[in-house]
Amino acid sequence: MTTDIQDAMGSVSTGSTTGSGSFTGARGRKYWLAPAAAIFAVAWGGNEFTPLLVMYRQADGFSNQLANLLLGAYVLGIIPALLIAGPLSDRFGRRPLMLPAPWVAIAGSVLLALSAGNVPMLLAGRILSGVALGLAMAVGTSWVKELSARPFDFGADRSSGARRATIALSLGFALGAASSGALAQWAPFPGVLPYAAHTVIAVLFGLLLFGTPESQGRGIAAGALPAVHPAISPYPRFLLLIVPVAPWVFGTATTAYAILPALAATEIPSAPVAFAALLCVVALVAGASLQLFSHRITAGHNARGIMFALLLTVGSLLLASVAVSPPVLWLILPAAALLGAAYGLLMVSGLQEVQRIAPPDHLARLTAIYYGITYLGFFVPLALSLLEPWLGYPAMFAGGAAFSAVSLVVVMLVFRRDISLHRAAASR
Repeated sequence: MTTDIQDAMGSVSTGSTTGSGSFTGARGRKYWLAPAAAIFAVAWGGNEFTPLLVMYRQADGFSNQLANLLLGAYVLGIIPALLIAGPLSDRFGRRPLMLPAPWVAIAGSVLLALSAGNVPMLLAGRILSGVALGLAMAVGTSWVKELSARPFDFGADRSSGARRATIALSLGFALGAASSGALAQWAPFPGVLPYAAHTVIAVLFGLLLFGTPESQGRGIAAGALPAVHPAISPYPRFLLLIVPVAPWVFGTATTAYAILPALAATEIPSAPVAFAALLCVVALVAGASLQLFSHRITAGHNARGIMFALLLTVGSLLLASVAVSPPVLWLILPAAALLGAAYGLLMVSGLQEVQRIAPPDHLARLTAIYYGITYLGFFVPLALSLLEPWLGYPAMFAGGAAFSAVSLVVVMLVFRRDISLHRAAASR
């Protein structure tokens, strides 16, 4: 993200804009940083819970199924927020839909901190965290993308918006896991302090949003309604390229930081929560690091980034299948890193593809659908824990590698389609 911050220095104008107005003023402002920081804060809250699963299993006696259900529960908040907020922000603007996101995330953390292992309160807190993350991903990502283009940013390239948003997301996920794991392992009040730390971060970054201008709707008639057809209908490239791949985004991530820590917990009896946080950080930092250089892979209207990410997915799942039978720590760490790298490249490549094919008045809508499909991957840990008595994790990881190889074949069959054909289809 450092490169993008340097690129944005002196690139944006001061002033104000409305949904259909103009934007004037002097250069020098980096408006995209505020929504990117808010995405970071909301993502921190979304993933602070993950390394604490080990704590809840040990201290509160939660079963693997219940812990994985709580992990995936925030998808119940994410998907409705994505599908509702995305189209609304295409009509009414990014600001009114994104401003509440950090405060909803704070409400989720407060409920989690007060739960004391109470399952209904944990579920409610996770769902609120999901609502906030859905707002951040559908609306915040679109806001960053639009603020990373003229007239707000004269130094950004076409991929800057997607890259900045996904790096903020990945870093938030990583630091949220790292801080909560460390605090829960070594600080007092392990069920409270991790959530208190997030609350402070979210308040600070949430306040930054109030000085950020609206970016949506410039050149679009005020009050114009979105098209009545579903956003994905004019986009065969979305159906053929993105839909088969999107579930692997968080399918790989949750394998790295939810399944592998649980399988390796017995190997680190003195610090299982810290080890779970370490795997989160290893995976997500690997993903964010690859996102920094993703433009070198994803340049042009092709699916090279997605293809390379699927190759990483195949290799990482095969390595994970070897690493967990029995658990071998020196293999689990690189497996988590490879899974995280696959997550990072899948996320940014898919988002860039969405931003290429979506017209401005459907950007948040199509982004919301994309993210909604990616979050189906959060149910992978629950599904595998239910299948484990019959199949075992090594066999399931190998099966996942086979399915991702099939996804790669599908992508290879369609990636040469000319993007302009789909833009023409969308305009009809």
